[in-house]
Amino acid sequence: MKELICILMLAAGAAVAQGQPNAQSSQLAVAEPSGTQAEKLHTRELLWQKMVVEVTATERNFQGVMGLVIRDLADGHELRINADDVFPAASSIKVPVLVELYRQSQGGNGARLTDVYTVQKQDIVGSSAVMENLTPGVSRVTNGDLAGFVVAVSDNAAANVLIDRVGQENVNRMLDTLGLHKTRLRRKMMDTRAAQEGRENTSTPSEEAALLELVYREKILNHSLTQQFFHLLSTEKASYLPRLLPEDLEIANKPGSLAGVRNDSGIVLLKHHPFVISVMTTYARDGVTAEDAISSIVLQAYKYFEAVENASDLGRNMTP
Repeated sequence: MKELICILMLAAGAAVAQGQPNAQSSQLAVAEPSGTQAEKLHTRELLWQKMVVEVTATERNFQGVMGLVIRDLADGHELRINADDVFPAASSIKVPVLVELYRQSQGGNGARLTDVYTVQKQDIVGSSAVMENLTPGVSRVTNGDLAGFVVAVSDNAAANVLIDRVGQENVNRMLDTLGLHKTRLRRKMMDTRAAQEGRENTSTPSEEAALLELVYREKILNHSLTQQFFHLLSTEKASYLPRLLPEDLEIANKPGSLAGVRNDSGIVLLKHHPFVISVMTTYARDGVTAEDAISSIVLQAYKYFEAVENASDLGRNMTP
């Protein structure tokens, strides 16, 4: 338990720019290089700072409120802007639900990926592109199938069934165990009354990124289930994070949208410099502008990571 919390604190950059509403950081989570090595890495730092300037300008010009985290999972370089502010989670809240499903399946106590569910008419809600086309009382699917529906088309009925099966309180307990206290599952999907009463699902860019990193580093699931989980999140889908990136990139992400809200968080699985990114927006004047802003920031980040992916310390491209 202590190990997980310590890892979270490192991943979330808790010691960076505390108390600043628009904090940015660029640091290595490794020993400070010295001498010739430091001189070589200085040019890479200059490239990083160019990316920081571009991303900061996009955030500043956004007509709404934006928070984000970009972190190099290889060397710890990190950019944080409004990273600890609480945003509506929208469908991004489905990620911790899926993590809890996989965690319970791994432990053998609770819901399992292979458990079978028979579709029930009363479970169908709006924006359930797969479930609403299945036959109530006849169609039978597994929890693993439901997870696939949740990622591929963000199926709300499938998400609600999984919330019932894993338990809302268990999702929040798991998040508390990991130190993610601002990420809260307070209602099912499409429960507008609960939202109007203030029971909104919430998260922060810092915690969204931290949860994905903890799974990536196999601190929650074993190796096999971690691989399965990221294969699931890499399902091709309509989302903002990969929109401007090369088609052959492996990207494990989950977007979310509500009126005035657009989010997307994921890990771009480069071989040498994989990076986690979470961009959350609210008070957006229109959804298309928010989506475009997220896509632009991801592209700006990717240009840096693509440049250093196969480069020497001095920047020479070492691709065979």
